[in-house]
Amino acid sequence: MVDLMFGPLDEIVRDPRVTDVAVTCDGKVWADRGEGMCECPARIPFRSPQVVREYAVQLCAQLGRRLDDAQPIADASSEEGVRIHAVIAPLVAQGASISIRLPDRMFSSLSTLCGKGLFPREWLPMMRGLVAKQATVLITGGTGAGKTTLLKALLGECGPTERIVTVEEVRELGALPLTNRVSLATREANVEGTGAVGLPDLVKATLRMRPDRVVLGECRGEEIADLLRAYNSGHHGGMTTLHADNVGRVPSRLISLGLLAGLAPQAMTMLAHDAFDVVMHVERTDAGRHIAQIGRLVDRHGDLVGQPLCVWDGASPPKLADDWPEFVAHWRVDAAPAERGGDGERISVPLPARPQTPPVAATPTPTRRPGRHAAPYRPAGMEPQYTEPRKVVSPWLPPRPSSSR
Repeated sequence: MVDLMFGPLDEIVRDPRVTDVAVTCDGKVWADRGEGMCECPARIPFRSPQVVREYAVQLCAQLGRRLDDAQPIADASSEEGVRIHAVIAPLVAQGASISIRLPDRMFSSLSTLCGKGLFPREWLPMMRGLVAKQATVLITGGTGAGKTTLLKALLGECGPTERIVTVEEVRELGALPLTNRVSLATREANVEGTGAVGLPDLVKATLRMRPDRVVLGECRGEEIADLLRAYNSGHHGGMTTLHADNVGRVPSRLISLGLLAGLAPQAMTMLAHDAFDVVMHVERTDAGRHIAQIGRLVDRHGDLVGQPLCVWDGASPPKLADDWPEFVAHWRVDAAPAERGGDGERISVPLPARPQTPPVAATPTPTRRPGRHAAPYRPAGMEPQYTEPRKVVSPWLPPRPSSSR
């Protein structure tokens, strides 16, 4: 984010409490500091809709995205996870509409999110166990509910030597405390309409990268088919997010995405039932973000059903199903003293040092001949032998007449 120049919005963007910034077509600026969107005047106001349009074009150009009359919608992101979405006229009434999504300034671990009220403290061993025991996790929720934040916290619990391959349409995961990570992002077509690389191609490419975990930032289309095939072919421990209202609505969302990929509902039921071990639904209310439901996908007489195991409103005690104790006992793990600190924060384990190789004795540099352009060094007895070139007379060509001069 330090490489991007936000100009009039610089002071607002640098505020660590701000998570979203929006600029309307008439130049008004709105910011979200965790309590909803509120109007926040910029240091230098936008004088006209044309200025807003020019600002949107320059902002997207910094991230290598084109925004003009031929392509009036741009969706760009930086390596740090800053996401910029802009739409210009005539798709909007005038000027441009700009939406900026800012990542967390500091990495939030599971312990940090627990302290902020995302889930109860007694769930922490189970949340860590889901990662340690290679559970395949599906995180659902609405826009801005905290799906990516929870996904990043779960990835932060992975081992230091695990190979994590992430696939995103635009980079939102940003920097993660992982030493062996490959970050893949889609590419749009060029002006000639060629060169596009979509999510299905990237998901297929992950299987050739020797991944320990395949992570899809957000599943929204036909890539669901390749992702489920990967999760059903021995690639456990993967994670992805999905837009859904609750755990019970997840099957219908998956089936609708499967139809885009040509999968029948019966095939989607078979793939999804065995692919995901847990479904976590995140909600955002006036009190903040919290995990509202934890459940799983089950196959009931050929129909895919989302079964909630725990429902929590963020304040009162959770409502637990009969299978909840068995679920917690299966995934729960106790923190190891060598890997966990006393406050529950994750301590990075350094990689083993490489063995020291004995130093090689330096060979003396041969003395070169003095002069401006030193001749190449050759050992004694290997000097080149110069001979006069031999004249070759071709029997097929007549001799060239000698010159009189």
